[in-house]
Amino acid sequence: MASPSAAASSPAAGRAPVTVDEKTLCESAEKAGQDMKKALIAAVQSGNEPSAEVYRKMLTDLHDKLAALTPGGGDGKVADALNRMGAEAAKAAAAGDPAAAADNPAFEKAGTDLTAACKTAGVTVNF
Repeated sequence: MASPSAAASSPAAGRAPVTVDEKTLCESAEKAGQDMKKALIAAVQSGNEPSAEVYRKMLTDLHDKLAALTPGGGDGKVADALNRMGAEAAKAAAAGDPAAAADNPAFEKAGTDLTAACKTAGVTVNF
């Protein structure tokens, strides 16, 4: 007898099966990204230029939330993309100027890869 999760993840139109776990990972990643965007908007709307410490906290929070989604490293494209995005966030947070450090091709590619992996899993995220 097939497990319920196996039946729910049958391939469609030649695409590889997408597990519920990938969808859950992507939905949680999207929430983490939205939380970071809300924090950035609040910081900008405060009337002051956000400090390096504000950016550091936002990027650290993003890293921590993404890392918590795949505590064992995970397996598959979504987990790999989450891990790369989290690593880039951590790297930028550790820099002297976190905002400038996050504005680089590797950070952008990690976000693009996460967006693409989640799209394949049927979840729209925007990193």
